[in-house]
Parts: sequence; C-alpha cells; structure tokens
Amino acid sequence: MRTHVLSVRTGAEPCVVDITDEVARFVAGQGDGLVNVFVPHATAGIAVIETGAGSDDDLLTAIDDVLPTDNRWRHRHGSPGHGRDHVLPAFIPPHATLPVIGGRVALGTWQSICLVDPNGDNPTRQVRLSFLPG
Repeated sequence: MRTHVLSVRTGAEPCVVDITDEVARFVAGQGDGLVNVFVPHATAGIAVIETGAGSDDDLLTAIDDVLPTDNRWRHRHGSPGHGRDHVLPAFIPPHATLPVIGGRVALGTWQSICLVDPNGDNPTRQVRLSFLPG
C-alpha cells in the first residue's frame, strides 16, 4: 500500500475544494486498484460531485438548510453553530474509495473528488490518500 498526505487550505469560510487533480497525480502509473481518500477531521467530509456548474455552492446551501448554524446544537465550542460541523460526517462521510484502472481514477464524466469543509475554525485540513493495488 502506498500513502500520501495532502495539506489543503480551506480558509475561514465553508467551502468545497476539488482535489481530483491531486488524487489523479497520486495514482498516476500505479496500475489497477483502489484509492481511498480520507480526511482525519471530525468536521469535514469527502464528496464525489460535479463542480464548476454550481453544484458545489448548492451543496453548501443544502448543508445550511439541513444543518443550520444556530444554537440548537449541544456541542458548543468554537464559532456559533459549530455543533452542526460535528454532525456533518454523518451526512458527508470522511472518506471515499474509488476504482483505479490503468493508473487513472475511474470517475464519471462530471464527477470530481471534493473536500467539504463547513468549519471556518480550522483553515487547513489534511487528506490522506492510500492506494491499494488490485
């Protein structure tokens, strides 16, 4: 198994960061297998979605609709409404495992691998990539 850790700057606002190119570089020339993308943080997730046509912004809007940043959350440290960020991984898991065929991630035409980070309290995230040969 081969691994690599990406450091991704997410900033102070909720965001969706496309990491497809970094994952593609990691698996290039590796042959067939699986790549696991994992974010070891309690307030971020990994999504396979379309980006660039508004879907990434729609995802952030949907997170706000389903998990609003208000005072309903029992988990209260950090910025106001931060408790919702700790619930996020139940909706957007902290991992995705994808097929790699001939050293290329086998994504659909409009699919991208994205780090989803609603938590502005942590401006930098780590993403662990693991390649499992087939």
